[in-house]
Amino acid sequence: MRFSAGQKPQTAFGMMTSATVTAAEVFSFVARTRPPEPDGRDGKRTCMEERLHRVWQSYGGVIVLGAVGIPIGVAVGAIDAVFGRVLIAIGAVRDAHPFWFIPFLAAAGALIAWSYLRFGKNTGRGMSLVFDVGLGRENVIPLRLIPLIMGGTWITHLFGGSAGREGVAVQIGATLSHWIGSKLPFRNPGNTFLLVGMAAGFAGLFRTPLAATLFALEVLVAGRLELQALFPALTSSIAASATSGALGLEKFEVPLTASTALDPRTLALLAVLGVCFGVVGGLFAWCLKWGKKIAAARIEHPVKRIAVMGAALSVVFLLLWQGRYSGLGTNLISASFAKGAAGIRPWDWALKFALTVLTLSAGFQGGEVTPLFSIGASLGVVLGGLMGLPTALVAALGYAAVFGSATNTLLAPTFIGAEVFGFAYLPHFFVVCAVAYLFNMDKSIYALQEVGYRG
Repeated sequence: MRFSAGQKPQTAFGMMTSATVTAAEVFSFVARTRPPEPDGRDGKRTCMEERLHRVWQSYGGVIVLGAVGIPIGVAVGAIDAVFGRVLIAIGAVRDAHPFWFIPFLAAAGALIAWSYLRFGKNTGRGMSLVFDVGLGRENVIPLRLIPLIMGGTWITHLFGGSAGREGVAVQIGATLSHWIGSKLPFRNPGNTFLLVGMAAGFAGLFRTPLAATLFALEVLVAGRLELQALFPALTSSIAASATSGALGLEKFEVPLTASTALDPRTLALLAVLGVCFGVVGGLFAWCLKWGKKIAAARIEHPVKRIAVMGAALSVVFLLLWQGRYSGLGTNLISASFAKGAAGIRPWDWALKFALTVLTLSAGFQGGEVTPLFSIGASLGVVLGGLMGLPTALVAALGYAAVFGSATNTLLAPTFIGAEVFGFAYLPHFFVVCAVAYLFNMDKSIYALQEVGYRG
């Protein structure tokens, strides 16, 4: 976005600092007050300063917001590192001693629900609150959301609930960045700082800054990119990923070695895979929506609901191979790539699907994305064997495409596939994720996501 010399100094994002003197005005003041050069070069210097003035008017906002995105990313990345490392340690303890924790899932859930009722106010809305702020329907995300969502998610995972972590990281980033943005001297920032925080939260946890940037830009409104936040979201994502990595949070990545040419037969098979992954992702989003509604209608009080459903779930988790489907599902992801068909049962993806829906419908805290990764990867192992394609490649495609179809996004899953499994396979991920996006029944795990291509 460019501005002529006669326009008011304004950033490229439609913001202007509320300070009495803007940087553009500083340029103008310098040009007016500097004494002339003794050698007659004053005309040239004035011309140069005018050019700098115009450049600043056009790109100054981009530069400033990009710079602001870096410390936000560092702060969010540090919190993500603490959250992620504690979560990994909790999962290891639970997996080592399932009978010490999983039987008490109901009591843990009651504690979570009571905490939100007592201290949370409207923070229990989680991602719905973030979407309302991003779409201009709410103005504030209370800072108390951060300790509540972190603590609730840790408890959920320690006692065996099947849930993810992405939603937590995105909420942490959105809350912190939106609060910081409200303290800075920008006029009408819109949802830019919210998107910056969402990108940083995702990137700090998964250490995939490109996918995180694109996820933040496209998730609020399906089919529309919030490009005003592109550069600051990118700088915050890179900073968050680097910070969490420096603090010891490891990135999951599996370099693929399969060689598959994109000939007509392969493209046809990839399209079939896209349909399968798209239907599963869309079905997950639909089941989650209705699961929450039915659970709330059957047992209205949140503490009672989570206690009753938690008691039933704890029995199921223990009966099904002593917690195989508890937690994030990283065990299924690891088995999909390390052992292939030998490490994955044909029903793994379906049971992880059902138990994640039930866990989140009960009111336990956590995200959906990592379980979606595990559902997609384990389903990919099954489909790869049936279709005669390299198992690891199809598992990787499922990892990305089921996530994309369930979130109703296209670019983010394509690039998370490339960042995790190798950019050589970017065309494969694009084809499968594009078809999955088309066949997901236009569903999303984010209930308040809008659709920009309707009407």
